Formats: sequence, C-alpha cells, structure tokens
Amino acid sequence: MIEVLLVRTSLSRLASAIEARPAPTSGNGTGATRAGSVSRPAAATLLAIAVAAVGLGPAASPAAAATIPAGAGSYTDSRPAGTQGPTTNTGAPVTPKVTAAARSKPVPTNDWWSSLAYQRYGDNPYSTPMYGHPLTYQAKANGLEVGYPTTPAIVGDGRQYEYAHKADLTVGLSGLNSPDTKADAWSDWTVTPYWADGSRTFRATIGHGMPFVYAKGSGGDARIQTASTPTVFSDQGNVLGITVAGHHYALFAPSGSDWNISGSTITAGLGSKDYFSLAVLPSTDALATYRKYAFSFVTGSQVSWQSTGGNVRATYSLTTEAKEGTERGTLQALYRHQWLHTSDALTPYTYVSPRGTMKVRESATFTTSQKNNGVVPALPASSGVDKARLTGYLNEVANASDPFSGATDTYWTGKALGRLAQLVPVADQIGQTAIRDKLLGLMKGRLQEWFTAGGASEFSYDKDWKTLTGYPASYGSDTELNDHHFHYSYYVYAAAIIAQYDQAWVADSAWGTMIKHLIRDTANPSRTDTAYPFLRGFDIYAGHSWASGHQGFAAGNNQESSSESINLSAALVLFGSAIGDNTLRELGSYLLTTESEAITQYWFDASQQVFPASFGHDTVGMVWGSGGAYATWWTANPEEIHGINVLPVTGGSLHLAREKAAIKRNIAEMERNNGGPAQEWRDLLWEFESLSDPAVAKSKWDAVNGNYTPEQGESKAHTYHWIGTLAAVGAPDMSVSGDLPTSAVFSKNGTRTYTAHNHGSSTRTVTFSDGKTLSVPARSTATSTGPGGGNPDPGDPDPGNPSTGNTFRLKTGGTLTTGTSDAPGADTVASADGVNRDGTPYRPNVYEIKKVNGKVAAGAATGFRLRVDAGTKVGLAPQVRVSYDLTGDGTFDRTETFRYFATDPVNGWEEYTQAAGVKATTGSLGELRNGTVRLEIWNALGNGTSQVQTTTDAAVLRIPYQ
Repeated sequence: MIEVLLVRTSLSRLASAIEARPAPTSGNGTGATRAGSVSRPAAATLLAIAVAAVGLGPAASPAAAATIPAGAGSYTDSRPAGTQGPTTNTGAPVTPKVTAAARSKPVPTNDWWSSLAYQRYGDNPYSTPMYGHPLTYQAKANGLEVGYPTTPAIVGDGRQYEYAHKADLTVGLSGLNSPDTKADAWSDWTVTPYWADGSRTFRATIGHGMPFVYAKGSGGDARIQTASTPTVFSDQGNVLGITVAGHHYALFAPSGSDWNISGSTITAGLGSKDYFSLAVLPSTDALATYRKYAFSFVTGSQVSWQSTGGNVRATYSLTTEAKEGTERGTLQALYRHQWLHTSDALTPYTYVSPRGTMKVRESATFTTSQKNNGVVPALPASSGVDKARLTGYLNEVANASDPFSGATDTYWTGKALGRLAQLVPVADQIGQTAIRDKLLGLMKGRLQEWFTAGGASEFSYDKDWKTLTGYPASYGSDTELNDHHFHYSYYVYAAAIIAQYDQAWVADSAWGTMIKHLIRDTANPSRTDTAYPFLRGFDIYAGHSWASGHQGFAAGNNQESSSESINLSAALVLFGSAIGDNTLRELGSYLLTTESEAITQYWFDASQQVFPASFGHDTVGMVWGSGGAYATWWTANPEEIHGINVLPVTGGSLHLAREKAAIKRNIAEMERNNGGPAQEWRDLLWEFESLSDPAVAKSKWDAVNGNYTPEQGESKAHTYHWIGTLAAVGAPDMSVSGDLPTSAVFSKNGTRTYTAHNHGSSTRTVTFSDGKTLSVPARSTATSTGPGGGNPDPGDPDPGNPSTGNTFRLKTGGTLTTGTSDAPGADTVASADGVNRDGTPYRPNVYEIKKVNGKVAAGAATGFRLRVDAGTKVGLAPQVRVSYDLTGDGTFDRTETFRYFATDPVNGWEEYTQAAGVKATTGSLGELRNGTVRLEIWNALGNGTSQVQTTTDAAVLRIPYQ
C-alpha cells in the first residue's frame, strides 16, 4: 500500500493526480501499478497521488554493520550502504521524540497519536491533528488543542467525508511556551504528551473513547483558552460548565479552587495540587454524572482476549488513580464495532464520531464477544473443479520463467510469495504433489535469500526505532515506517503454508526465528519485549490497523488496504496452528475477528449507520482518523478503489461473507462508477462477488473462459479453484462457527458443507455451533456435508425465517424485536442543537430488524405507539421515520416520515403515534423477502435531549404486512 506522501494540509485540499508509480514488469512486459493492474490515466481527483520523483536527500552513512544470527538465518544491526531509515520530509534522519523516562521503551509507530513521537516535519515539533474520538487533539507550544467535530464536511468532489479537527479550546498552564511536545508515556490506547519550557511542565493524558482530558502541571495556573467567548451554563466554583461552538464542556479544578473567566481565557489556581481535568459532555444535564469521575484519573489501558469454543472474547480495561476522594470508576465511549458486541450495560449518553454513534459506559471495563471468523488453508475439495484444467493452470505458474515477476522489494516479493502460497494446498488437494513441492521449493528459496544477511535482499534492525526493515524497501517502509504489516503479512503467510508440510523448516534453529522477528515487528503479542513494541500497527480500541508510521497528516492516520492487514491476522492463525503456538493462533483470531467488524462498519458501512447521509458512496477505499475517502493513493479507477480492500483473496477472506448485502451494493457501485463490469481487477472482484452470489461470479468467469490477465498477486489457478468451489458448495455460511479456528462452513440449497484443517499430531473432533461434529485426522483436511442453511443469495427469502410477523418492539441497543420478555428501559434521543431538523434525521436513534418476510396487507398502514418525555425542556419535538428495504440489499425502497410531536415541558411520558400524520413518503411498498425494517427517531426542534421508552407495550412499531 502506498503511503509515501509529503502532505501536511487537509485532505480536502488535495486536488490533482500524478501519474501512478510503476510496479515490477510482468512476464508479458506490461507495466503495472500498485497491485498489478494495467496503468490508465488517473483522473484529477482526490488522493490519486504518487511520489516516485520525491527527492529525500542523501542517505546518512551507516555504521559498520554487524550480522546477528537468527537460527539458520541472520539480519544486520545497521542499514545497507546507500539506504535510508526514518527521516523527516526533507530527508534528514529522525529519532523518536520522547522524554527521558520513555527512552528505553519501544515506540508504537503506526498509531493514532504517532506524530507526537515521530517528527515528520522540521518546523512542527509538536504534533499533527490526532483523532481520539469523540475528542480530537493537536499539540501546540501553549498546550493541547481539544475539539469535538460533530458536523461532517463532504470534500474532494464528493469523494471524501471528514470530521476535521477544529479546536474548541486549548488546555495548558498560564505562560506555557514549550519548544516541543514529547511522548512521555503510553498504554494500549492512551498516551500522555509532555511539555516543558524551563519554568513550567505540563502533561495531559488522552485516549480513544475518553471524554476526559486528565492534566497535570507545575509552575503555573490551570489555563483554558477557548476559541470564542464561552457561554457558562453552570458555575460551582471549582466546577465550571461552558458551551463553545455548540459543544458542552465541564472544567474541573481541585477542591478549593475557583475558575475565573476573562473573555475567552479561563484560569484556576491549583494551590498545592498539580492536577485538573476537563470533559466534553453529551448534554448539559450530564454534568452531575461526569463530575463524579472528574478526579478518577486514567493511568493506563489494556486489552485481554481469549478464543474458545468458536467465540472470541475481549475485555477492555482502564486503570485509574483517585486524585480526590475514593472514586476509581470512569466513563468511556464505545465505538460501533464494540457496542454491537457487548452485553454490558450502557448509559443513554452518546457522542458523534466519524465511525458513527459512540455509546457511553459507566465503568472502567467492558467485554465484547464475537463468533470466531475461521481461516482455512484452502477451500474444500468439490465437484466444481476440473482437475485437468486446474493442473494446467498450476503448471503455468510453477513452470514460469520467473515465478516472482521481477520482484525485488519487500512488497512485491511478498505479493509473489502470497500468489505461490495459495496454490500449494490446491495442488496438494488434487494429488499434484510434484507441483506442490516445486512451489514450496520456490518459496523456501526466496525466503532464505531474504532471511540471510549480506545479499541483495536482507533485513536490518533499527535500534532507535526498534523495528526490522527489509531492503530493498518500498512505499516508505524504510523512510516513514509505513506498511510493515502489509508487506510482512505475505512472508508470514508463506511460512505458515510451508510449516503445514515441513515442520523442520520453521523450527527456531532453522528459519522460524526470522519469521518470528517479522511477527514481533508487526504484531508483537508481548508488552515486555524490549526489542519491538506491542502490536505496532494494530489500534486496539479503533479495532483496525493504521498504515502510516508517522501519522503526519491533517486528517490523522490512515489505512487503505484493510484486507492486507487481515492477511497478517490470517497468517498468524495458520502459522500459530502449524507450529503449535496457541498464543499466536489466538492473537490472530482476536485481530481478525475484531478488524473484520471494523471493516464491515467503517470501510463498507454494511449497516448504513456510519457514513454521513450526504456522502454518496457505499464503500471507502481509505479510512482516515477524520473520516473516509472513496479513493486510493495511486488511482481513481473504481476497480482499484473497491478491490484494494479485497486483495489478497485467501482462506482468511471468508469473513467478508458476513454481510452479503453489502457485497452486492459494493459490486453494484463499482460497476456504475466503472461504466460496466470490472476489467483490470476482474478476478479479484469475481472472487469477492462469489462470497455473496457464487452463481453470478461463476457466470462471469465462464464468459471470459480464462482469457484475461490476472492481477499480479493472483493466478488463474487460484481464481478458477475459488470460483468453481464456491459455485459447487455455496457461499460461506457465517451463521455457524467451529471450535477450531481453522474451520469453515458453506451452504447451498439447504445443504451445509463443513471443512476443517487439523495441524496437530492427533485426530481432532471439531464441533460446530449448529451441533455438527467433524473428525479430522492429524495434519489433514476433512470435509463433510449435512442439512441446514439455505441459499445465501440475499435476494432470496431465508428458509430459516419464513414468517416474521408485523409487530415489533424498540429494544435498547438499536434493534427491533418480536420478543416481549426484555426488561423495560429508555433511550436518550440526542438534541437538535437548536437547529430545525424537521424531516431530516439528525443523530437519530436507529432501531432495525433484518431478514423480515411478509406480504403487504391490503388496506393496512404503518403504525407506531411510542412514549416520549422531554422533562422540563421547552420546545422539543421528537420525529419518526420508518423505512423498508424490501430485499435486504441495503437500498431502502420505501420511506415514511411522520410529522413531529411537540412535547410539553412537564416531567412525565407522553404518547406519540402515527396519528400525528405523514409528512413525506418516497417509493412504494412491496413484498418483504429477507428485507430490513428500520425506525429512526430524532429531535426535530429544540436544544435538549429527550427520552423514548424501549421494550414496553408503548414502544411498538406495526408494519402493514401479513
């Protein structure tokens, strides 16, 4: 993935495209772009940028290198002559910008806050904007800018949405004027920047999901500088409530202190204390709750995980210190990918973020639980593959004059290794052991070249940044520490396939130690390893990886190819399984399952609850800290924008099948924007479509009949096997999981196909969540069939849900349910923020049910009965919209917006029903076949929150169906 940019301005200012950089020339002499497509002229559009001609200045002369043995392999402790390590944008060498207390700790580059430690720009010794969510931050000489962006901007010709950082206030000390800001301490998702100017010192602990900023300082009064004159809504001496730019904040000074306001400057003496805090409030009436935790300072964060019985559980914990009193609890805001999978109690409070609504938990811990997304070395044997034809395709690769297509750098070598690795178990499956062994030999030979210092390709360890870089490097993997998890994922995956057939080769005394160095560099499971940081690229709380080593952008960090990040996680599952290392296997399962949900929500917007309504795309090619972009780094071609989050297609790609309707929308948008079906990356996109609709994908393959040029990481052999197999056994059935991570289930026409690979030395019985068991011999793959499932085509009714009914209750957590046994509750409806929102949902509460079946009832109409309460607030007006997606394809065919209900300013529930009348409708009703029904409720008027009952007989939606 290309990350080498010298860009500091907002992405909205990036306008013109530059010719894409060339990739290695393929065997037929065709020049290829970033991942192997034929280059086409790039449109003058956002982010179509390459940097082949950037001059980085002369390389610093390396010290005499020492060779470090690593089993049978080796690496060096100094860069090869003429190469570079981490630099500024002008090519000057750079070392970590950390305090003396942190100097011995491995720095976690590729994080949401890395610009604090990696000074990419010589004239900015502080930081670029950092997106913690719900708050945003930027370090300055006088302290920490804090913002809470709540209104998205659509920029770059409509290709990007962003909630850009804009300071509401700056927190620091009176007189603070530090020459720089350094990283002083960090944990799994928090960081503490440090300022010092000779007279004053200042620290501020910040983090993902944290509505608080915890400040400590000496040498001056606490000082808050607001962007405009604040409005005070509460003054309780040491507790001050203010509103700035429409956002509500609470300021907390030590007991006995008092906040003083002078225009836009707010100060408080700290006396003998050295602490104070502030919080962004979801509403002014939340002040009392937030005050309770104002002096329970967060001191660290940590995740733990376990994968058992087909499920992955993860617990996220904050450690705290009571600065006053005894309270040790706290408040934390959960991202969508987290609250969808927790049963822990949540408060009614919510925040806006680029990742959709964040929901607040009143506790220092929460736990998520998800089905384990299985990984298999290859799809199962099936009747859908002609062995003779497949053998011909396999020989094309194995007997090629250059199976590595001219690759010399870490990325393109990795791509070539990945292409060969996918074919090894396929050749083995059809009894072509000679081809299998030839492919294994090719991979071993190339890996051994890279794993031996002193040749044309080698790995070098940087003791300052505590990272292992392969040379020749590419796409800033050396000068910016970009993309290590992308590049090395292919090496680890190849080693996992080798280990499946040759345990001796991956022994620590042989080549296994070098593989483990790559794993430690990219996905180190240890927090005590002094050589590499813990999980370098993976942002634990955000749920996905970041690609830029320095995070030096106005939009924060970014990741384009989420699928190459998944490739590393899948490789860990397979490699850990192959060598009997359960720690690595469980790490891979946690990373894959977590990032899979993040991709589903934040790249593909599968639930259509994340992207702003004004953003006219169903997917993004890149996620940024500030939002997302329908773009890639090197081209505006829709095929690459949609395909970059698919490649490489492997047995670790099955997780994508969880949201088949999203795949259908994705392919449809690509074809609309492309002016027709895919051409350049057609094989990747066929394989992607086959996860949702194997028959359609097979028809596209058949129409071409092998007459095409594969994407550079693909082969006709793999694509033919993939598409033919899924056409025979059906798409992955993600409703069923096995208790072995290397297992999967497929379904077609009421028959499920179960498969699992047992890397162990004794027979293993795999138990699936539907009760099916499968006996798998040692070091073998087994496959069996049984009744269950259905046709996974999202256009067909689900036979498991033939009758849904027509009456649903609103349930806390965003669902509509037919159940009646849940405890009554109430959800908070966000404020309209003083703007007329009549007819247009604004921060709505969304309640939804999928796989609904029914026929339109003649003469019936949508009805609802909701109890709402605005308390004593004046001028509020809840409003409802009901939407019908008739086929579950993600497009709402009918919407009905009802007139708002004007509440009274008296405590007590009031009833809002369809009798208010219909304000507007779009589309028409029709038969629901695996459809989706959604109810949205928001405040159309006013400047305060209201409440709506849930799971009561007055929290009901009735649809006109039978």
